[in-house]
Amino acid sequence: MKKKQQHPGGGADPWPHGAPLGGAPPGLGSWKRRVSLLPFLRFSLRDYGFCMATLLVFCLGSLFYQLSGGPPRFLLDLRQYLGNSTYLDDHGPPPSKVLPFPSQVVYNRVGKCGSRTVVLLLRILSEKHGFNLVTSDIHNKTRLTKNEQMELIKNISTAEQPYLFTRHVHFLNFSRFGGDQPVYINIIRDPVNRFLSNYFFRRFGDWRGEQNHMIRTPSMRQEERYLDINECILENYPECSNPRLFYIIPYFCGQHPRCREPGEWALERAKLNVNENFLLVGILEELEDVLLLLERFLPHYFKGVLSIYKDPEPGLNSPVIVCYTWSQEDKFHLLNEQTS
Repeated sequence: MKKKQQHPGGGADPWPHGAPLGGAPPGLGSWKRRVSLLPFLRFSLRDYGFCMATLLVFCLGSLFYQLSGGPPRFLLDLRQYLGNSTYLDDHGPPPSKVLPFPSQVVYNRVGKCGSRTVVLLLRILSEKHGFNLVTSDIHNKTRLTKNEQMELIKNISTAEQPYLFTRHVHFLNFSRFGGDQPVYINIIRDPVNRFLSNYFFRRFGDWRGEQNHMIRTPSMRQEERYLDINECILENYPECSNPRLFYIIPYFCGQHPRCREPGEWALERAKLNVNENFLLVGILEELEDVLLLLERFLPHYFKGVLSIYKDPEPGLNSPVIVCYTWSQEDKFHLLNEQTS
């Protein structure tokens, strides 16, 4: 019969199958002795010091990498020693995202030409179809310096595709600054109707807020605010003597200084840009036809836009969709107001 193992201090050994993980408690054996962590793993104080030194070297190497903008030489040598195989070598590049064509669209919307209605529709469509709608908080800066053009083009070009960028801005030539030229779309309206719309908008704002007009024209006197448009035209007030019928042209001509000068040169350049860079230039007076064409030409952006315009779906939480026109008495009328 086997004798039980005796503990050095007397009595039976409390761990007949070996000391537990972490070693014996203090007082049992020397701390300098190797400690049995696992049956196949042993370490000493020297091993522990070596591990800590290795960790310190790699931390210093990482710090040097970040400070100098590149990896230290010994890491490059280590990579060469271990081989140049990478994840891409073993697995190949990840499958590229299949983008619709075109995947870059710019709507450099003309003011007072129904653009707010279209933007509201785009917000609904971007949620429905999953494209990237890129908007801007800058509304009244349409003419840009060269540096401003470069900065804006850079910001647009780096947006996640497919994207649709929209802002009140004159035509931008992306290729001039080395970027990929996007597809442009826009909507215009009869210049006289645009003037009438802007005349009342400056005085009374729009549906966004009752005090909207006070924010836009805070210094306008009450008698000027309620001035009848017929009197304004007949009495040749400055606002009505220069109706700015040329206002639309620079949106298609571009950022060249001559584009802001009414004349043949600006008109011809605008026509050239429309032919070469614009997929569609619609007319607000025929908005439903324009939306139908957009749905046909750019289905990944505008599919279902006409039905949403006519009857917004309750589940889309769509904002108010409105369209403005003017009667012969030059009074403001709301043609279509639908909420979800």
